[in-house]
Amino acid sequence: MRHRSLLILTTVITTGALTLTACGSRDDKGGSDNSSGGTTVVIGVDAPLTGSLSALGQGIKNSVDLAVQTANKNKEVPGVTFKIEALDDQAVPATGKANATKLVGIKDVLGVVGPLNSGVSQSMQADFDKANLTQVSPANTNPSLSQGDNWGKGEFKRPFKTYFRTATTDVIQGKFAANYLFKDAGKKKVFVVNDKQTYGAGLAAIFSDEFKRLGGTVVGTDSVTVKETDFSSTANKIKGSGADSVYFGGQYPEGGLLSDQVKKAGAKIPTMGGDGIYDPEFIKASGEANDGDLATSVGFPVEKLPTAKKFIADYSAAGFKDPYAAYGGYSYDAAWSIIQAVKAVVAANDGKLPDDARAKVTEAMSSVSFEGVTGKVSFDQYGDTTNKQLTVYQVKNGAWVDVKSETFKD
Repeated sequence: MRHRSLLILTTVITTGALTLTACGSRDDKGGSDNSSGGTTVVIGVDAPLTGSLSALGQGIKNSVDLAVQTANKNKEVPGVTFKIEALDDQAVPATGKANATKLVGIKDVLGVVGPLNSGVSQSMQADFDKANLTQVSPANTNPSLSQGDNWGKGEFKRPFKTYFRTATTDVIQGKFAANYLFKDAGKKKVFVVNDKQTYGAGLAAIFSDEFKRLGGTVVGTDSVTVKETDFSSTANKIKGSGADSVYFGGQYPEGGLLSDQVKKAGAKIPTMGGDGIYDPEFIKASGEANDGDLATSVGFPVEKLPTAKKFIADYSAAGFKDPYAAYGGYSYDAAWSIIQAVKAVVAANDGKLPDDARAKVTEAMSSVSFEGVTGKVSFDQYGDTTNKQLTVYQVKNGAWVDVKSETFKD
């Protein structure tokens, strides 16, 4: 997957002074009902809006909605009214593929924000590519999505020209986590667990390689199954291994339970994971106090940046029921990048959308560049974000607290 942060763009500061009530009422799909524009452009959203990961999915949808309201309020693209079409993938690849088909079939959809899960994205990319429909994920971190299956061998080939992301990859996140656990936390013997999913297994593998390269020891490995709740067998293996820490590649529902059961087994050691566990629900899932547990996440803490105050204030003013969560800032920026691409295409075609608008928007995405909620938003030759900022968070007194932020370099 991946989450959060950072500078409100000069563009957004200039254009983003919102009074959200002036944008009209939101329809049942989360879009803004604004009939003042002559042309409607739909931004699709695909995320888990129900189920165990809905806290993240709702934050994604709402943040895209906020970007759309901002664009309409300020007439960011003259003559164009933006709306959203939000679909629930339930974190299931097959459902994501069906949603991709549906979004491709809606002619006014010129870009899609999502999904949350790398595995879901794998099922959608080809359909979007065939339709020349831009996809920008605010959370995917698996490197193969943008750099091809052989990226680990140093062979980089972009599989789909329509795929972009505003979150950095697990190559960066996994190495960052290993460096912190080994050098800063002083842990030398880690037990690695993953949830057998694309995101979790990939992140755990990258972490393990870097941890061993630094001189640490992986004293054991195991895997758990998503949606199961009894991890006592794994917890006992961890206790018997002599590990001084656990690294978990997966999401917060399983991660929180694993942390809880490791501690109940008698191993009073920290569990660390990626942005998939960085959520208050991870803490709530554990009956044992899990102070000391760690998580990495992409970006810097949005709440601590003065330039992000407007995003936070406007989100609150919009009255959304759910928080923007881990990927809110990245989702806003993903939507804004599509809006900026549409703006460039319209400007280059005498103020109108061309007949091949989808293809033109995809082309324009490569040149998008602005200061966003999460910092500098631009994309490299693979469609990956150029923003390599990451943060380590630690559970202290029952809440996540940032303990180290840096721009990571290989």
